[in-house]
Amino acid sequence: MQVKEAAERLGITQRMLRHYENEGLMDVGRTENGYRSYSETDLRRAGRIRDFIATGFSTREIRSMSACLSDDGAGPCEGGIEKLTEKLQHIDRLRAELEAKRRAVLDRLQALRDGLSDQSSH
Repeated sequence: MQVKEAAERLGITQRMLRHYENEGLMDVGRTENGYRSYSETDLRRAGRIRDFIATGFSTREIRSMSACLSDDGAGPCEGGIEKLTEKLQHIDRLRAELEAKRRAVLDRLQALRDGLSDQSSH
């Protein structure tokens, strides 16, 4: 199938599919006239790439997990658990940092409100 239909089936843009190929994540076949031709295997691979990106992986990180992208890697794959665990730890660190920033903003907001109410009561 051509790129338009493949993108529609995956719920992504044609540009994103071409990006996967440009980043070395996919090697899509071509027809005689040079058009990309996506197989069902290509669609499954692109779906896995899309899902990794949706969970926060960069294309560089995904490239290092190429064994997890093929149909052979549909189950447990080399390094998959380690990479997912690292990503989860990274997300947890970001979450803690954001929570600390949120608390700081709430504290500052409360201090400003208290300051305003002190001024209006005088």
